[in-house]
Amino acid sequence: MKARLRRRATVATIGAALLALAAGPVPAAGAAEQAGKEARAPQGDGRSGLVMVLDSSGSMADDDGTGSTRMESARKAVGTVVDALPDGYPTGLRVYGADQPKGCTDTRLALPVKPLDREGMKRAVGAVAPKGDTPIGLSLQKAAQDLPKAADGAIGTRTVLLISDGEDTCGTPQPCEVAEQLGKDGVGLRIDTVGFQVRGAARQQLECIAMAGNGRYYDAPDAEALARQLQRSAQLSADGYRFRGRPVEGGQTRDAAPVLTPGQYLDTIGPGEKRYYAADLDATSTADFSATAVPQPGAAVDTLDGLRTVVQYGSGGSCGTSTERFFQKEGATPLTSAVARIPSPEGGRRCDEVGRYWLVVERESKPGSDAARWPLELTHGVEKPLAEGVTPAQSQPEYGQGDKGAVLPTGDPRDVTGGTGFNDAKEIGQGVWRDRLLPSQTLWYKVPVGWGQQLRYDVEFANEPTVDGASSVWSYGATQVFTPARGPVGGGTGEFNPQTIYNGRPMALEMGTVPVAWTNRHESHPNVVPVHAKGGFYIAVTLGAKAAEIAENPEIGVVLRVAVLGDELAGPQHDAPVLADDGDKGAADKKGDSPTGADSGAAEGAGWSGMVIAAAVGGGAVLIAGAVFVLARRRTAAATGPSGYPTDTWDSRRGA
Repeated sequence: MKARLRRRATVATIGAALLALAAGPVPAAGAAEQAGKEARAPQGDGRSGLVMVLDSSGSMADDDGTGSTRMESARKAVGTVVDALPDGYPTGLRVYGADQPKGCTDTRLALPVKPLDREGMKRAVGAVAPKGDTPIGLSLQKAAQDLPKAADGAIGTRTVLLISDGEDTCGTPQPCEVAEQLGKDGVGLRIDTVGFQVRGAARQQLECIAMAGNGRYYDAPDAEALARQLQRSAQLSADGYRFRGRPVEGGQTRDAAPVLTPGQYLDTIGPGEKRYYAADLDATSTADFSATAVPQPGAAVDTLDGLRTVVQYGSGGSCGTSTERFFQKEGATPLTSAVARIPSPEGGRRCDEVGRYWLVVERESKPGSDAARWPLELTHGVEKPLAEGVTPAQSQPEYGQGDKGAVLPTGDPRDVTGGTGFNDAKEIGQGVWRDRLLPSQTLWYKVPVGWGQQLRYDVEFANEPTVDGASSVWSYGATQVFTPARGPVGGGTGEFNPQTIYNGRPMALEMGTVPVAWTNRHESHPNVVPVHAKGGFYIAVTLGAKAAEIAENPEIGVVLRVAVLGDELAGPQHDAPVLADDGDKGAADKKGDSPTGADSGAAEGAGWSGMVIAAAVGGGAVLIAGAVFVLARRRTAAATGPSGYPTDTWDSRRGA
């Protein structure tokens, strides 16, 4: 009954919100609302960097339609980009066609890749005068050499950002062939392209370069779009996944597998490849393994491309397996598959034995998908059994108060800057949080959850001004929650859907876990089994790559409403007492952050104008909800997409 009442309150709120939205999109939060947001630390360790390759051929002297030349607009756009990049991020500039009226060797490094020199970059681009030909292929080769080389097995994001208003005029070397070779050879290398007022063959060539080079093509029909798209690409480079771990090289067979002790490791994996790792396990402990593949954001992937993890024992029998897939074609995002060897309660099974086990990580890839080797971050942890004589509390396989009807916090949101991955996920607690998200980007947050507690949250994607022609373009927003051992949970069959369509209008997702219980490890449901240990649970929030064709602002607003439900227990045992409240829950739990009734209006407490709590329930939300309810269950390939949404780019993952 309480759940039904909560749902009715939410429906009433959404109806009011949609009436408020009927007048049209409301502008997103301005720069003033970003004040106070902390910047991510730049990757200035030699692993990462950005080199912009600027077309300075004769056609850049043409009028761009505003009374300015294309080069003048490019100078302003580059200035906007460097002002937005974090201090110290390694950045350089290469130009072509700037020194000779004719010539296919006319390319030079105008500013070396070094810790960001904003004024130096502006001076360098200000001195460029459009003059000559368009040797794109040669310039790409040189630009890859301009970037820092990762040392000692380090992995980062090295980006070539090509800005051009036309196609290559030299023919040799062929730009797409160069991009393909660079993309295959360099782990962590991406080539993004921005087409400034291009069409036809020129646009096709720039799209080909980006796809072959593990990157994205961004279309810029005018000067404002040029600045917006350059900022997106450059910021994705600066905010690349921060890796952590000891270098290791997985074997091609079990006999060649390195032996892992508990810890974190870094490797790479190619298309269709299997990597083998060994671990020596006792007969009573739970052994957790995870593998996180990190392709370049937005790189080409197929719907069913995925990552599989298997624990093997003996002659090859499986003690556990898990497969995670992209379930969309817009572009790559980080993908985590996790598996555990969990001894049975009674013991005596084959997988309860002491001995050597093998973790097998397999990358499944269709022809035409990203051909680069992907960085692979591995974790291995061991959970000791409970002490002799300790009786664990019963399992908690139901969502209970954490179902879709849960009442979440309201009030004014606090600005937060999400992390780039598991290793720098921003710790948050119960409350309302506000961030901004780039197309192709995934942001990460970490929430402490104790014994007997469960995580429940909503993600709300903002109402944003859209560009001309965006009404026919659809993208998606997504979220996933992970256990402290990095096991993905919460979005499988049943209660929650991990994706919603996004077209610039407000959309929302609900997500959560069952309560944390030691005995959950012996349940059968894939969303229950991993939720068996307290600690930091991770929230990942993703915006689809095609949002770059929709939103007018470089980033779009996102709000998280986070609740940690239930009393925290002192331990996993039966009849464990509730932990005493010490009265100091830290910055995450301030006045106004407790779960209360639903918001009274569309914008009240949301932080972004026009936000809604949950855009998929109630009669007032039929137009939005109709597209959401067709979501397919996880680990199945949907053949149809939401009404009006092209099925070749949308593959719904889960639903009721």
